[in-house]
Amino acid sequence: MIDFGTVQITVREAAGYLGVAEATVRQWIRHRALPAHHANERLYLNALEVWEWALEHGVHASRSLLEQARRRSDDVPPLAELLRAGGVHHDVPGSDRTAVLRAIVERLPLPDEADREFLFTVLESREAMGSTAVGDGIAIPHVRNPIVLHTDVPFVTLCLLRDPVDFGAMDGRPVHALFTVVSPSVPTHLRVLAQLGFVLRDPELRELLRRRAPQEALLARIEALAGRTTDAYRAVTDQ
Repeated sequence: MIDFGTVQITVREAAGYLGVAEATVRQWIRHRALPAHHANERLYLNALEVWEWALEHGVHASRSLLEQARRRSDDVPPLAELLRAGGVHHDVPGSDRTAVLRAIVERLPLPDEADREFLFTVLESREAMGSTAVGDGIAIPHVRNPIVLHTDVPFVTLCLLRDPVDFGAMDGRPVHALFTVVSPSVPTHLRVLAQLGFVLRDPELRELLRRRAPQEALLARIEALAGRTTDAYRAVTDQ
């Protein structure tokens, strides 16, 4: 069922945001798993889902799509706060994808009753379907359906690897930084990904990740970027 609590866009609007023809969008829906929904005998897309899909598949998306995706994200804590809740872990071990995913799951601040082995299995299965690396040494491991667990609040865990590991990224670069998102609901998960998608465009933040900078340096840069995003969003909405 389509969720009208989030921003819905038409196929034509999605084509404009992604810089392609409508026929290409429809082809991606059929053959590349671009999420779409039917409502009132029409086809709609969710701006947040399109943003996530574009990030995952290395497809360029207009900044205005991010603004659409963020329009109902005010109830989600800032990314820096989510990272403080989830933790920033340095020197995470692992010589291959399987070992890295196990190390990540071990570090997630999950409730005692959470089935970590099952979570590891679904993350590993997701990687087998297609890499979650987004390029420039960064990955966002997640399953096709967002990781939704019995947590009171969302969090993001950042793992900075001791040694870069091949995740089959489209740009061929090994991964050194992995963000894992855990949310209490699907809309929250998508809104967190919208925040991640924005800050990961920043060259300075990517360089800090590459250098495995201290936690406070990373969070300070993310907070600065969040402030810029808020100011830009207000400028747009106040016009």
